Amino acid sequence: MTFAATILTLYPEMFPGPLGVSLAGRALERGDWACETVQIRDFATDKHRTVDDTPAGGGAGMVLKPDVLARALDSVLAKPSPLQGRGLGEGDAAQVAGDPLPPTPSPEGDGERPILAMTPRGEPITQARIRELAAGPGVVILCGRFEGFDERLFEARPQIEQVSLGDVVLSGGEPAALAILDACIRLLPGVMGAPSSGAEESFEEGLLEYPQYTRPQEWEGRTIPEVLRSGDHAKIAAWRKQRSEEDTRSRRPDLWERYSGARDQSASGARRKR
Repeated sequence: MTFAATILTLYPEMFPGPLGVSLAGRALERGDWACETVQIRDFATDKHRTVDDTPAGGGAGMVLKPDVLARALDSVLAKPSPLQGRGLGEGDAAQVAGDPLPPTPSPEGDGERPILAMTPRGEPITQARIRELAAGPGVVILCGRFEGFDERLFEARPQIEQVSLGDVVLSGGEPAALAILDACIRLLPGVMGAPSSGAEESFEEGLLEYPQYTRPQEWEGRTIPEVLRSGDHAKIAAWRKQRSEEDTRSRRPDLWERYSGARDQSASGARRKR
């Protein structure tokens, strides 16, 4: 079935953008996912189609108006979901069955699409959450601009999930929305060539991915590590796991702390069961 993405934005021409080419583009042509945009400005009521105003209390920039945003969002929610009760067809189920890390069912359930608001004040997105989204019927994404959203929008619509890509500030929520959608689309059944392609990547097991190499065997005096040319799959797997752990420990101590804590907890639980 089709993964339905609805994006509320001031710049609908940015979609599907890069998602119209390569894997995501072919998936769009096949109908694996659908892209709908909603122009927020269409829900302004004055002759100038105003969507923002100055910050209360003073300060630089402009803030997106809650009344306009709410009308735009409510118009989407008022429509019957085109994919209510989405499930996997027989072909989809077979594809997922071959994937050692299939998408995790979304906690929303009931065929309802989660609503994400892209904002640097949001909770950083994780690969685990991406898998939940990809397993669901789709997603509604609200793209921020200027100084962001009037906070009352989230108070009045508590189902909105505030999400960020990390500790960076973009010119708007659209690039972040594209990244979220790309991460979801590639996990849809049949989008990636090999079902295992998504299983050994950064974050899937709480670690960064191991280093990759390809031909030529020697380049500028640097050779591919001998173990990767040995043909010994057990040694290769052990080397990759070791490098994943080493690189995660040195580059992402935050990930390493969570990974090592979970590993120690699992080992402690296993000892108690003996």
